[in-house]
Amino acid sequence: MENTEGYRCDDFVVNDTKLGLVQKVREHLQNLENSAFTADRHKKRKLLENSTLNSKLLKVNGSTTAICATGLRNLGNTCFMNAILQSLSNIEQFCCYFKELPAVELRNGKTAGRRTYHTRSQGDNNVSLVEEFRKTLCALWQGSQTAFSPESLFYVVWKIMPNFRGYQQQDAHEFMRYLLDHLHLELQGGFNGVSRSAILQENSTLSASNKCCINGASTVVTAIFGGILQNEVNCLICGTESRKFDPFLDLSLDIPSQFRSKRSKNQENGPVCSLRDCLRSFTDLEELDETELYMCHKCKKKQKSTKKFWIQKLPKVLCLHLKRFHWTAYLRNKVDTYVEFPLRGLDMKCYLLEPENSGPESCLYDLAAVVVHHGSGVGSGHYTAYATHEGRWFHFNDSTVTLTDEETVVKAKAYILFYVEHQAKAGSDKL
Repeated sequence: MENTEGYRCDDFVVNDTKLGLVQKVREHLQNLENSAFTADRHKKRKLLENSTLNSKLLKVNGSTTAICATGLRNLGNTCFMNAILQSLSNIEQFCCYFKELPAVELRNGKTAGRRTYHTRSQGDNNVSLVEEFRKTLCALWQGSQTAFSPESLFYVVWKIMPNFRGYQQQDAHEFMRYLLDHLHLELQGGFNGVSRSAILQENSTLSASNKCCINGASTVVTAIFGGILQNEVNCLICGTESRKFDPFLDLSLDIPSQFRSKRSKNQENGPVCSLRDCLRSFTDLEELDETELYMCHKCKKKQKSTKKFWIQKLPKVLCLHLKRFHWTAYLRNKVDTYVEFPLRGLDMKCYLLEPENSGPESCLYDLAAVVVHHGSGVGSGHYTAYATHEGRWFHFNDSTVTLTDEETVVKAKAYILFYVEHQAKAGSDKL
């Protein structure tokens, strides 16, 4: 009975009976699923062949234009994944790198094109996160009327990221970090003998000076998202200063406590919290409390100290995570405060360790995408994303993609913000 329940919830069954009954059930289910999968694929292809773009036509500035964006099917509380995938698909340099990678044939012969049930005994050598991520990105922005189903990618996520197995709601930021970390690791090692990092070395647009190594050699992940923090700690007893450089892929920012009762932009009880307030709170000098005493090597014991962060190197894409979820006793509550953020011209120069060595334009960032959590708790609610593509803003809500405007975007209660380096346009003052 336990085995039956395992397949009902798509859990993993490891121990088999002496007669191999579990394996027989697995093979039977696999045959049924592959048949259904093939029929579904033919049905979708027929729908695409018979459909026109008329239902995806909108009037913009009096002229008719087509929405080229494609939605992502929700596979069962997978909105956290869909919001991150849609956001990353609109980071142009990052997305283009994966779309230009050569396809990898994972299975040959009788199993080619067929999905298999995953077990712990199968190992990880027959799946590629990079390949499934590449396929997903290629499927987006092709103008398809039918939402793309990222089920193959989700199966790989289940296999290599055990934390995300099942269909319960997950934290979008946690998923993004796992995704980037595993993409980075796989790109370092290559797949089927092909070194993906070699392609990065040949890409002249990602120069060595812009790379930040995290856990080994640089990849497109660290070249695009990688920055460096300087962590400066001072002993309050003897004055000894300790400095450490830490690479980062994103910055997690607290929402200052004095703003936590401010839930909307138009609420009148006090000033509106801004992204600059959160950044200032992150980089301001802070005295560590009794639970975080610093081990001073000169005093040879733990002492009271101060801590301050400086940004030693800014990334090409600055990912800012607003810490909206926090633990109180046994509950993880949400900070629902509205945080004002700029669409253009986010200036990071005042947070740099050596601002005098940066050019006037090198510290400016423009918003590319925003992930929003709707609801009251991390284990519930719903994730959507806003992103800009070719000068227009879109709202991604799983299968549904709608054209929106800047006024709507700036009112969103951001959870994750993706800022890209500002690109000055020759002969134009417009950002």
